[in-house]
Amino acid sequence: MRVLVAPQEFKGSLTAQEAAAAIARGMGAALPGTEVVTLPLADGGPGTVDVLVQATGGDVRESPAHDPLGRPLKARWGVLGDGRTAVIEMAAASGLVLLDDEERDPTRTTTVGTGELLLAALDARFRRIIVGMGGSATNDGGAGLVRSLGARLIDAHGHNLPPGGAALANLDRIDVSGLDPRVSATEVLAATDVQNPLCGANGASLVYGPQKGASNTVARRLDAALGRYAEVIERDLGIIVADVPGAGAAGGLGAGLIAFCGASIEPGFDVVAEAVGLHAAIERADVVITGEGRLDRQSAFGKTTSGVSRLAHAARTPVVALAGEIDEGTQNVFDAAFALSPDLAPLAEAKARAGELLSALAETKVAGWIVARNA
Repeated sequence: MRVLVAPQEFKGSLTAQEAAAAIARGMGAALPGTEVVTLPLADGGPGTVDVLVQATGGDVRESPAHDPLGRPLKARWGVLGDGRTAVIEMAAASGLVLLDDEERDPTRTTTVGTGELLLAALDARFRRIIVGMGGSATNDGGAGLVRSLGARLIDAHGHNLPPGGAALANLDRIDVSGLDPRVSATEVLAATDVQNPLCGANGASLVYGPQKGASNTVARRLDAALGRYAEVIERDLGIIVADVPGAGAAGGLGAGLIAFCGASIEPGFDVVAEAVGLHAAIERADVVITGEGRLDRQSAFGKTTSGVSRLAHAARTPVVALAGEIDEGTQNVFDAAFALSPDLAPLAEAKARAGELLSALAETKVAGWIVARNA
């Protein structure tokens, strides 16, 4: 029997690679004659570079960039095994994890570092670039990235706008005469697990602004600023971004990539699944095990675990999900689902001992389920 282990990260506890290894240890202990194949996954958020590089036999690189508040840092990005595709994570330079809680301020955080990573890939002569858009600390519509690429966002006095999402309220015109010409010759894939538009009740600011430090009042200001941004993009560039699904991803970075890089917005899971050969791996498996930190309503709509389940069921392969927590009703997406908490330990303890407990869960519950199913 062949078991495919294909989880994403258990946020705050385990990387996708660590989770896959832990599950594989448990399966190997319980069913020693079983062939266990690991294929860690991601959806465009943190961990995407490592997953794609490892799965395709690529390599990791590092380049200087600036964090969401303009401080210098070194950020990792990757090259896929095909030798022609670069992959960057906006979270590596513009991510929420780079800020302390008191530093979160989407009125002034910037995607300039993400633009610097894109430039690093261009300088290395890559003309196909995947941009993972999860984990953003920003709400600037990609304005910082635009600045890094050489375009200008200008106010009514002829000055360049300062960094941050709030400044977009004062946008008067866009000058793309200095935009790096290599951008137009590059295929950019923007990988995201959300389909929010740029503006409005379901837009970047009102939905995700609060988790980045915005009050309700500030979120409304930011939404209006992105609305102004969309108006000027449509007037000066002839490109509509306001209502495009995914344009609101990563604080509107999706809109900036569409308008200035000609990017296509792709589901992050689909981009990763194609790159790592997930479809073929599922076809060869007798059982698939996936997992994430928490199975909730979002898991059922476009997340990695639901994507794995969809492909497994299409191949008529049973799929089991493991998670730290499982909300009522979400387990119905899978043939079986088991939680670390509260079955094995309280949540805080489960996070601290996640690898150990995940192995134990696979060894007992999952192996038992497989044996019973095949009896």
